[in-house]
Amino acid sequence: MLAACAPDVAPTTSRPSGSPSVRSATPTSEPPVLHPKGTAQDNLALFQEVTRTVWSGKDKVRGRAYIDALVKAGFDKQSMQLTEDRSTVGNPAESIQFSVLWRDGQCLIGQVGPETGDPVTVIQPGLVDGKCLIGKTRAIDW
Repeated sequence: MLAACAPDVAPTTSRPSGSPSVRSATPTSEPPVLHPKGTAQDNLALFQEVTRTVWSGKDKVRGRAYIDALVKAGFDKQSMQLTEDRSTVGNPAESIQFSVLWRDGQCLIGQVGPETGDPVTVIQPGLVDGKCLIGKTRAIDW
């Protein structure tokens, strides 16, 4: 579904892979954190976690909720893009896309919505115009 607004690379879902074979009383891995000097790949786990968290809440079809949560996690709002929550005729959008252009020229891109199913997150190369999403996006002016 991301192919319409991003370069042609197959998306991967952000669903976690299978359960560990041995469970312990304490988690063995730390929660994802922002790596400001890292690559987009280094920050994908946090991007996915933020996306999953918002998707599981009451504002899962509001684009602003994803942007606000990403900012709260430390991502730079000035590097983000967001599609509209509503279609051109006023209906709820079938899907919402949001992105963060990372310092290595890669884009963290998320797609959610009633027609998407589970949230989808991918890393794509940035576009030549310095953006991540193709087409009209909404102003992030709050």
